[in-house]
Amino acid sequence: MPGEETEFFSCNSVDRSDIHNEDMLHIYTPEFLNSLRTSGLPNHCIKLKVGTPIMLMRNIDQAEGLCNGTRLIVTKLAVHVIDAKVIGGKYHGNVIYIPRVPISPSQSPWPFKLTRRQFPIIVSYAMTINKSQGQSLDYVGLYLPKDVFSHGQIYVAVSRVKSKKGIKILIHDETKQAKTSTTNVVYKEVFHNI
Repeated sequence: MPGEETEFFSCNSVDRSDIHNEDMLHIYTPEFLNSLRTSGLPNHCIKLKVGTPIMLMRNIDQAEGLCNGTRLIVTKLAVHVIDAKVIGGKYHGNVIYIPRVPISPSQSPWPFKLTRRQFPIIVSYAMTINKSQGQSLDYVGLYLPKDVFSHGQIYVAVSRVKSKKGIKILIHDETKQAKTSTTNVVYKEVFHNI
């Protein structure tokens, strides 16, 4: 039924060769593994509706523009695949099919290797400046609650939009008072070892 939310749950596994103490195996319960979150790993439970904006978290098919950071809109939900339409860029409007895939974090914060079989997506109503790099957008809302911390980052953020009319910037100080400017912070210490 249109508008109904669907939940997709992952299947998690742990590489037992990484665990040298057999007594540790009993603490890696399904509930524990399902609760784990880290960068680059989709959540155990993903809630979606048709029309939800999502972003790919992995390169699926670079030749077709399906790369980490590609933005899409969900068009159909099935048990083992999500139909989605690319929004923006060279492949705008293309309908793609996203399968569940096994994903392990590239840098695991845990003393074991977790593999999560899930759709390589995240619900994405907003994105970081780094994720926006290389995209051309009609409208950009830029929220800067503190000064931009990396040289060139403000340029990347404002240069994503196609026209001056398409950008809105919200800047405020620690007390939530509106500001009209921000500082492009450059730490001189970065340049000492060059």
